[in-house]
Amino acid sequence: MTAKPIVAESLTKTYPGGVQALRGLSFSVEWGEIFALIGPNGAGKTTTLRILSTLILPSGGSARILDHDVVAEPMKVREVIGYLPEEAGAYPRLTGIEFLRFVAAVRGKGEEAVEVGVQLSGLGDRLRERIKGYSKGMVRRLLLASVLMTDPKVAILDEPTSGMDVLHSTYIRRMIKEWVQDGERAVLLSSHNMLEVEYLSDRVLIISGGVSLLEGEPREIMERFNAPNLEEVFVEVVKGAH
Repeated sequence: MTAKPIVAESLTKTYPGGVQALRGLSFSVEWGEIFALIGPNGAGKTTTLRILSTLILPSGGSARILDHDVVAEPMKVREVIGYLPEEAGAYPRLTGIEFLRFVAAVRGKGEEAVEVGVQLSGLGDRLRERIKGYSKGMVRRLLLASVLMTDPKVAILDEPTSGMDVLHSTYIRRMIKEWVQDGERAVLLSSHNMLEVEYLSDRVLIISGGVSLLEGEPREIMERFNAPNLEEVFVEVVKGAH
């Protein structure tokens, strides 16, 4: 594969009322990489993920997924990505296994994909129960499994472990790590959990006010700032920008 999973160049987004969410954001993601987009609330993270997922249009600049333009070729992009929004939900009246079969059918996949989803979720016999009885962590595991089981080349994950306990969070992090190990996939994620980002990501991009502030490998930038963890780097960089 020669085309990069994600290339964003000078992305801008202005919402009605003149609110500028992105102001010329550029970055790229490599194969086999978990790339984390981090920043304070309102930094432009979710806007970026929605543009890359073809849900909203940029005001300027360009973005390509496997060399498919997100504006000109949205259907091509949707064929190769999996997107998990922060506030995604699942149909409560369905059982877990029924939900996986529904997603597989929508994406044109068969029972083989469903079996992958069963294994990824790790929910076992609970998949026979209705989703309305699931905890938030169980629902999130089911949703992530439904995204990854269809074998997208690029997974775009917005706050994948938001509001979850340690056990479910650990399971999801391990799922994401293992999913990219073959080097033929890539993950772009956003998270407010700096410990999670430090553990998961190969590279991070700190943004604020819709612009890039700092990019690099977590360990490298921690050493550069003489900081014991990524959280301290994040605070220093964001405060310094305001």
